[in-house]
Amino acid sequence: MTGAEGLRAHVVVQREHFTVDVSLQVQAGETVAVMGPSGAGKSTLLQALAGLEPLGGGEIAVEGRVVDRVAKPRVRTEPMRRGVVLLGQKPRLFPHLSVGENVAFGPRAAGIENRAARAGADDWLARVGLSGSGERMPHELSGGEQQRVAVARALAASPRVVLLDEPLVALDPETAGDIRRMLRDQLASTTTVAVTHDAADAVALADRLIVVEAGRVTQEGPVRDVLAAPASRFVASIAGLNRLVGVASQGAWRGGDVRLTSADPASRALAATDGAALAAVFLPGDVRVAEAGPESWTAVVTRVEPTLGGVRVHTDAGAVDLSLDAAEGVAVGDRLGLRIDPGAGEVRRGVRIAMHAAPRRSSAARITARRTTSAPAQDPRPRDTRSTAHRTRSGASRGVRRCPTPPTSAVPP
Repeated sequence: MTGAEGLRAHVVVQREHFTVDVSLQVQAGETVAVMGPSGAGKSTLLQALAGLEPLGGGEIAVEGRVVDRVAKPRVRTEPMRRGVVLLGQKPRLFPHLSVGENVAFGPRAAGIENRAARAGADDWLARVGLSGSGERMPHELSGGEQQRVAVARALAASPRVVLLDEPLVALDPETAGDIRRMLRDQLASTTTVAVTHDAADAVALADRLIVVEAGRVTQEGPVRDVLAAPASRFVASIAGLNRLVGVASQGAWRGGDVRLTSADPASRALAATDGAALAAVFLPGDVRVAEAGPESWTAVVTRVEPTLGGVRVHTDAGAVDLSLDAAEGVAVGDRLGLRIDPGAGEVRRGVRIAMHAAPRRSSAARITARRTTSAPAQDPRPRDTRSTAHRTRSGASRGVRRCPTPPTSAVPP
């Protein structure tokens, strides 16, 4: 990256149920990933940047040149003259042109002589791993090969900005991994905005990550920093983390009658102001199913999701990873006692928890924490002291306790 301006934009587009209002600035040669829930406005953002969606407000500048502006003096540059290319989920190759002619199309349209354009196309095909494929027709290629040709065609046009709209979503994991590596190499010096639903794409391709929810930027920063300190439930889900919102209480995180403490100075500083909103972030693998009691919290199962290693049980107060045997019979609506196991933390060099100020998009301190429990707050509801059935399966390291009544105070998700 040079530090020069590659793309500067304030995009305002009115949608049916909300307004997309996103500002972004991308340095020349930088790749910025954009993530967000389906329908958040990510594709609308790319369409506007490419000139395919009219702005309702704002301005777009490419390498310092304004190409779209709503305010006077009005500027509206045609998509083909912006120096911006958009690569989507489908390759959209010209079916009547050979692979080489597809890649040479952009340079030829710009006035490059045919022989030079074809030589450039052969060079780009070699860069994307398709040497000698110039005479083949698009229908003779696999889906992955077509996407490689689409990348070569886009970059052969020497764009100032490349926009990627989930170009790997339709590919199998192995092919997607190959093309992801190819994109990382070929886009190394190209200003790029990449929309994706896959955190692996963001980590592999991007320098920074912008999160868009309901048309607004809710978090941004270096990719790994954002994923390590999610400021919303959505970001936590793509990072594979639990995120529980509570408050600062005597230098610790507290949610209901559950208390998490840390020796980490940064986390203690964030928790220094009693009553300040805090979020505790930790891995589902650090959570254990436990008997209901003062050292655990109770949660309602909302979804049971098979994983490669067993089962991930989602609840209204965090997810927990279980073996197939331990999860047998667990169903939506069950109440489970959960806790962060200090023993597991010792084996795994500490339970990994991050705390950050919930209302702000601040960085989280990555810490090693231990779980402690203070005296539970008084609950005006009478506690149900009836015993609960506790079952342990053969070969299971622990049983699953179902709690028939709510706890004194459930930790909010």
